[in-house]
Amino acid sequence: MNRFKLALAGLLACVLSPTLASADTLPDLGGKTVTVVTENAYPPLQFIDPKTGEQIGWEYDAMNEMAKRLNFKIEYQNTSWDAMIQAVSDGQYNIGMTGITIKEDRKEKVDFSDPYMRSQQFMLVRSDESRFTDAKSFGAFKDGLIAAQPGTSPFYTAVYEILDGNEQNPRIKLFETFGATVQALKSGDVDLVLTDSVAAKGYVDSSGGALKVVGEPLGTEDFGFIFKKSSDLVAPINAAIASMKADGTFDALNKKWFLDYKMGE
Repeated sequence: MNRFKLALAGLLACVLSPTLASADTLPDLGGKTVTVVTENAYPPLQFIDPKTGEQIGWEYDAMNEMAKRLNFKIEYQNTSWDAMIQAVSDGQYNIGMTGITIKEDRKEKVDFSDPYMRSQQFMLVRSDESRFTDAKSFGAFKDGLIAAQPGTSPFYTAVYEILDGNEQNPRIKLFETFGATVQALKSGDVDLVLTDSVAAKGYVDSSGGALKVVGEPLGTEDFGFIFKKSSDLVAPINAAIASMKADGTFDALNKKWFLDYKMGE
């Protein structure tokens, strides 16, 4: 395993210690339908299988298993990242999942589940990049451009940890979707994309050698599912998360999606 995969595996193992919860003590939601929304833009968390066109990934497997344990039916929907938090807050969807970092300002609009994964941000670049090797050298590379979605953790990391703290810095190019930032990187329109370790691995593995990760990790983030404020789904989902941590289900999903899976194979 290379340094990046070791860091990823270590972080996945560092998710908060599980509270024991057996399947027979979990709530029963009586077969109700729960609408779950995602962006399908963060392999291997959730994405469209290039071979089959199906929606797959770690979060799909985890959510489907929760539905079995809690006895509910899932209706999956898709929306863009910039619309997701407000849409869940407004009650358009019951649950949002797309590798959403648990942050205090977001808690003003939505409730979060307990963390189900811990990740870090990495610098994703083209494989032939040699003009910079880490955050410091990129900051000093005055012609370097970074792509980001507004309001996301990568955007704020770019502004405050790599650049000068100016949120209108012209070196940041804004895009509506994460997939668009990666496409801009591949095409040479920008030079850097910041993303969490899970998405970075997915894009590197699927790039055919076109992308790589450079530098050291930039901060640690916990991911959670989001709900409308005071949703009665938070407690059951938290119970399922605890159960799946305790019985090794999350460990098995981590191995499947982060260590074994290769997109396109």
